[in-house]
Amino acid sequence: MSTLTKPNHIGRKISRIRELRDMKQEALAQALGTNQQAVSAIENSETIEDEKLAEIAKALGVSVEAIKNFSEEAIFNIIGNTVNNHDNASMNANIQYQPTFNPLDKVVELYERLVLAEKEKVEYLEKLLKGK
Repeated sequence: MSTLTKPNHIGRKISRIRELRDMKQEALAQALGTNQQAVSAIENSETIEDEKLAEIAKALGVSVEAIKNFSEEAIFNIIGNTVNNHDNASMNANIQYQPTFNPLDKVVELYERLVLAEKEKVEYLEKLLKGK
């Protein structure tokens, strides 16, 4: 296989998005109603059924298209070209990345989801402890 053509390994993309969202396999497994071993198997799969992919996308808080089109190189390019933009104006002349959302809104949204997930985790653990 040529180094120019990379396989569209959907499992690796899911794994990387999960890692970027600072989510453990166990947390994704819980969101999907399965176990960590199943998530590991998904992340090692080159292809995934559309229905399952939609469930995973929802659990990760991204769209199916975001998973399918995920490119780590694009992420690094965006980060590298938007940090210190005032210092690299001439280097960024060809970059025309204009988000259609307010990044601060996304940070707040992510924070609220993390707080909610922590509350749910605490409630779940308290329920388990009361059952003993």
